[in-house]
Amino acid sequence: MNIDALDKDELLKLRKDVEKALETIEQRNYQRAMKAADDAAREYGFSLSDLTKAKSGGAAKPANPPKYANPDNPSQTWSGRGRQPKWFIEAREAGKSAEDLEIA
Repeated sequence: MNIDALDKDELLKLRKDVEKALETIEQRNYQRAMKAADDAAREYGFSLSDLTKAKSGGAAKPANPPKYANPDNPSQTWSGRGRQPKWFIEAREAGKSAEDLEIA
């Protein structure tokens, strides 16, 4: 096919046809991959949904509870881990101790 001989409308139609063909191939490949994965899971006595629901790497770690609160805005809290928030640094520079900022 000589695409240089096509006009704009023919090229646009060709592009649309190519995009549709690519989507069809992608869907077909996805279905094949899902079937192969399902077959592999069944070989070991599982369903594919069993494997996709399984947690990887064990249980998630719980978030650290807040340890400090901004006295000017108690909704701003910090667990004491990681980077110090700006309000914590400013309060310390203003003369407050870390114990003053602890949540009671």
